[in-house]
Amino acid sequence: MEHQHDEGHEKHQVKCCEGDKTCDSKAPQTVALNPKVAGGSSTTLRVAGMDCADEVEAIRRVLQPVAGIRDFKVNLMAGNVTVAHDASVTEESLIQTIGKAGLKASAMAEHGDEDSSPHAQRARLLAVIVSGICTGIGLLFRWTDLFKPYGEIVFFCIAIIAGGWFILPKAIRALRQFALDMNVLMTVAVIGAACIGEWSEGAAVTFLFALSEALEAFSLNRARRAIQSLLKLAPETALIKQGNDFKEVPVQEVKIGGAIAIRSGAKIPLDGQVVSGQSSINQAPITGESMPVEKKTGDIVFAGTINGEGSLEVKVTKAHADTTLAQIIRLVGEAQSQKAPSQRFVDRFAKIYTPSVFAAALLVLFTGPLAFHGEWSTWIYRALVLLVIACPCALVISTPVSIVSGLTAMARRGVLIKGGVFLEEIGRLKALAVDKTGTITEGKPRVQKVIPLNSKSEEEILRVAAAIDIHSDHPLAQAVVKYAEEKQIKFPRSENYQARTGRGAEATIDGHLYFVGNHRFAHESAVCSEELEKQLAELEAQAMSVVVVGHKPHEDCKGDVLGILAVADTIRPHAVEAIKALHAAGVEKVIMLSGDNQRTVDAISKQVGIDEAKGDLLPDQKIERVRELLAKYKHVGMIGDGVNDAPAMAAASIGIAMGGAGTDTAIETADITLMQDDLSQVAETIQLGRRTVRIIQANIIFAIGVKGVFLILALLGHTSLWLAILADTGATLLVIANALRLLRGK
Repeated sequence: MEHQHDEGHEKHQVKCCEGDKTCDSKAPQTVALNPKVAGGSSTTLRVAGMDCADEVEAIRRVLQPVAGIRDFKVNLMAGNVTVAHDASVTEESLIQTIGKAGLKASAMAEHGDEDSSPHAQRARLLAVIVSGICTGIGLLFRWTDLFKPYGEIVFFCIAIIAGGWFILPKAIRALRQFALDMNVLMTVAVIGAACIGEWSEGAAVTFLFALSEALEAFSLNRARRAIQSLLKLAPETALIKQGNDFKEVPVQEVKIGGAIAIRSGAKIPLDGQVVSGQSSINQAPITGESMPVEKKTGDIVFAGTINGEGSLEVKVTKAHADTTLAQIIRLVGEAQSQKAPSQRFVDRFAKIYTPSVFAAALLVLFTGPLAFHGEWSTWIYRALVLLVIACPCALVISTPVSIVSGLTAMARRGVLIKGGVFLEEIGRLKALAVDKTGTITEGKPRVQKVIPLNSKSEEEILRVAAAIDIHSDHPLAQAVVKYAEEKQIKFPRSENYQARTGRGAEATIDGHLYFVGNHRFAHESAVCSEELEKQLAELEAQAMSVVVVGHKPHEDCKGDVLGILAVADTIRPHAVEAIKALHAAGVEKVIMLSGDNQRTVDAISKQVGIDEAKGDLLPDQKIERVRELLAKYKHVGMIGDGVNDAPAMAAASIGIAMGGAGTDTAIETADITLMQDDLSQVAETIQLGRRTVRIIQANIIFAIGVKGVFLILALLGHTSLWLAILADTGATLLVIANALRLLRGK
């Protein structure tokens, strides 16, 4: 029964915004290489040592000439690369090709990341310590005049070699590819300092830069561990039933339909349905709910949740790779590769900024001595300082760490955000459109009254309505059928069923054409009357949905109305507080868009504090209302169930689905999915989005400001190599630390 009064519930296979430019920002960000390549294969590789945008650019340069590669996507936080290619490209050839960039690639199945392994971390730490100690000893020799003149130079050389051990190979790699990255800049600066006799400056620069790289890698590994912690939510084995016994097997071997045992206190390994037992389940890892949820026979349980004191037997409904937790992990991983607007700005800025400062350094190098007759050593030194300042590391790293920290913090709390672009967008939200059923109300309607008209009986009305509604899975239709069954009314299965979008449905019963639907459908069927109008007005004033049951005019039958079914839904317990929280979070306007009648939506919106309500809307009219909001507020969200409101959600700046833990489609459709049916999470997500935007903006302004100050100081000759690299190192660590604050939640 496709009643208009509750959101025009249709099951859509939606191709989001075909031809609509408003959805361009929702496309995944990939690096296109050869768009004409038709192959549909893809390979994901782990790449060791991929900590900065320079490595990403190096990968692009070596993959570009390969004819069979269409595009690639880099997940800097996870340390992997996904390459789309045709059949001519193999995993082995990709590993060899990426190796030409000076990076070590390996299959995802291989354990660990070489660059973040304990051995590699210890080696890097030892090199940094040696560099720092030797720099300190060299300075001590200089200040005390010990072992003049070569003692200090020996220790400065050792400091340069130790600190540059991990920098020089990357610089050579970049030069081979005719590229200019921060490793080249640092190498040139150190060699230049040594050439003009500034050994202490060269050693200090090398040590501080190596320290910066080590601390940056440590900070990124912390962010990566926060993401990887999601993988540890579900156990790797399950107790599968074999006859009367249970055997422990890897979760990958458990098939759909198999029975598994869940002991008390154990984590649930796979999604399934309880077939025996009763227990309370801690669903916080998936939905963020603070209180355990009681589960009994027939209820659904999710992988990664924690069983309470009871023992359960569960029938597996999803394979290991398809569980709700697996989808969350997969989509969080994909989200990290989608660049937010701030990150795209930073990337564009860095591409222009670095070569520009390098060119300025060359200009300074020759202009001073030739135009102003200055000393070559003085102007060479100033040019070297400019090279150090050209390193954009603090700027480049600030945004992705902020985005990943925000995404991971919300995933832990049951809010799945599909990319940095959406995290930033919800932080800018000015208006929010909300669906009624399942969002503001519980979405579990129940027949409250049966009002006979034209001398018809209650039994006859329910018999006709249930006979038509038995064909539909719409909540109102199911409520009618359930109510008829509770009243033990026998009804046939109607024939020639036809759903009428936004109006209702009609079908043939005993050779006569009947309909169930809303006021509009009754009017269009020419059976409306003053008595019907009066009854509908009274019910709608009580915030009830109405289902008109009628005999449709056909052949020799003039038709009439049999009666009215009054159906009511329950407002969610925390809806009022949630709307207040939305306004407190900075949302200027909250509007309800519903297919239900205007009086009903007005009554409900008034009860919960919604600013405006629009009823009697067909699906295409909802899209029009969303576009009107976009024209006025620019940043507009739409909350629905992830399926029925997909067109309107796609038209909005950002689509938010309620109750994703219950539906796979909600996770796939929406930009943001609330894993539990809690509207208050929207305000919390908006606040985190705003906080993330503030941190990103602060990081960018700070990083650019530091560069600007030292650029001016360098041109005036009031700074030094070691002070410039110290400022860059400090800026990098400060922006990372600032971004990681998002992981702490509130």
